[in-house]
Amino acid sequence: MGAAYHIFGKTVQPHQLALATLGSVVLLVIPKPWTVKPAHPSINASSPEEDKFVKEWLAKHDVAV
Repeated sequence: MGAAYHIFGKTVQPHQLALATLGSVVLLVIPKPWTVKPAHPSINASSPEEDKFVKEWLAKHDVAV
């Protein structure tokens, strides 16, 4: 058999180390699909008319993604 690494007193084969590294990178890079994203950001209107206008505009221009 080929060379092996000794990590924390354990013998680790190079292919096992490569697979563990790739798996760790994939888990860190892929976005988490189970996180819930809010539909719209909160509306901080200074008046009720502005709040109504923004809600109507969002309802009118809402595009299904």
